[in-house]
Amino acid sequence: MAVVPHIVVLAAGEGSRLRAPWPKVLAPIWGRPSLGWVVEAALGLAPERLVVVGGDHLPAIQAALSGSDPALGQAALSFVRQEQPRGTGHALLSAAEALAGADGPLLILYGDCPLTTLGLLERLSAAHAESGADLTVLTARLPDPSGYGRIVRDEAGDLRDIVEERDADAATRAVDEVNTGVWIVSLPGALEDLATVGSDNAQGEVYLTDLVAAALAKGRHVDTLECEDPAEVLGFNDHAELAVVREVLRWRILERHLAAGVEIVDPASTYIDATVSIEAGARVLPCTAIEGDTSIGAGCEVGPFSHLRTGTVLKPGSEVGNFTETKKTTLGEGSKAKHLTYLGDATIGSGTNIGAGTITANYDGRDKHATVIGDRAFIGSGTVLVAPVTVEDGATTGAGAVVTRSSVVRAGETWVGVPARPLRKPEDKS
Repeated sequence: MAVVPHIVVLAAGEGSRLRAPWPKVLAPIWGRPSLGWVVEAALGLAPERLVVVGGDHLPAIQAALSGSDPALGQAALSFVRQEQPRGTGHALLSAAEALAGADGPLLILYGDCPLTTLGLLERLSAAHAESGADLTVLTARLPDPSGYGRIVRDEAGDLRDIVEERDADAATRAVDEVNTGVWIVSLPGALEDLATVGSDNAQGEVYLTDLVAAALAKGRHVDTLECEDPAEVLGFNDHAELAVVREVLRWRILERHLAAGVEIVDPASTYIDATVSIEAGARVLPCTAIEGDTSIGAGCEVGPFSHLRTGTVLKPGSEVGNFTETKKTTLGEGSKAKHLTYLGDATIGSGTNIGAGTITANYDGRDKHATVIGDRAFIGSGTVLVAPVTVEDGATTGAGAVVTRSSVVRAGETWVGVPARPLRKPEDKS
């Protein structure tokens, strides 16, 4: 059995302060939504069941977690809907049917707290098991505890209550130890207790925190664990807080690549999505953004000022340079696109040179079309390839050539002009 066999992620919040077209749990953060970061950490515990509780945006949440993010794999998630936004306690009760028959520890997480790490969850799980508690609350001490429920302890230092800020008096608001919301409770008892608590509070909601008083009243063992790094439990409610979260995660991604042998010349100006794969020995130069499902091989060089979008594959030893953008493009071994170039929906062989200012005109206003360039080709500066286009092995285009759609530049040929046509050999002249 897993250490924590059951996990619920609460993700029904709307995030009105963001004024965004998506709920805050779907805020995009380096290639995956906020909720995706939480689910990734949760799956690291190998739970028997993982339930996501959403609100009106539940279909969008399901779609977001069914994509191609390798960290989420093909995990079997359960989704339930909280019909009315009546608080965290009510949200957990909404998952009661999905948790039917569940027995043992239940971990409660939040979709808008993407900084929570697997390591923290493992420490919490271990502390809960070691203490034998029925309920373990993860706490943190914050320089500014505003907005958080405060931890109230008795003279012996044991947890006595959790008081939400709107219900707290001045003395309680001065407490700097807060409830992070990350808990482990015991099933089925926690759900039974929650069903009996009311909503007599400033919000008129069912508070999850009322479980503490209910558990203590029944003589159950309640414990706490203080989080060593408060940054791991920070959430966000507006774009300023979201920017802080993004920056923390950006550095975590960069540190992972650096530790794996990737040279990142200037981390401060480098932006890499969590879904990007980079092999050891690759070099990333300043002011570079690498997004989505992108793969970079050993010995590649990217940047400066490059933008690699999803679907890009750089084979070992290939290079993408100054002000070059790629999307759904494969660049073969040793091939180069060093300057002022757009490559979209393109497949390029090995040893090919893409001259400065080259454009694959892949979109006709309705559909995208492919460009195929073979091995050892030479694409002259300023070439426009109006897709669909094929340039075979060893072929050349002259500077400024416009190769029109459906053209095939045969192996060894040189095409020049607007529109581009094969350059006749001297023996071909009459």
